[in-house]
Amino acid sequence: MSSDREGPIGSAPPVDEDLSLPKATVQKMISDLLPKDISCAKETRDLIIECCVEFIHLISSDANEICEQESKKTIAPEHIIGALKRLGFEQYVTEVDGVLKDHKQALKDREKKVSKWEQSGKTEEELLAEQEQLFAASRMRYEASAQAP
Repeated sequence: MSSDREGPIGSAPPVDEDLSLPKATVQKMISDLLPKDISCAKETRDLIIECCVEFIHLISSDANEICEQESKKTIAPEHIIGALKRLGFEQYVTEVDGVLKDHKQALKDREKKVSKWEQSGKTEEELLAEQEQLFAASRMRYEASAQAP
């Protein structure tokens, strides 16, 4: 017999049951925030996770509505910020803006990283020739070791 939460036998669970946050990560965040002499029960951690998931769902649903009103197909950071304001969470907007700016800067910095190929200062042909030489040297060592008794 199945429980009320499982639904009909053989059916997939509702999508919301699959949504969660990593328990170990949440536990570490809680431990970092609490004084060292205070611990958090697993039930409390699980309740915090449920609240966080519900908060994310609330914000993303409202951001999706804003997105649809603007005839957009992708939720943008501005939609999230608009949802926070519309739902009365203005106190988070400054921090979200800061995180967004940091994220955009990290993306720019990642784009600026030069590949090893570009750093080598060699042409593609020179690199291919060098690679062939390395393969040939490796092949010779392998053949020499295979012939040795």
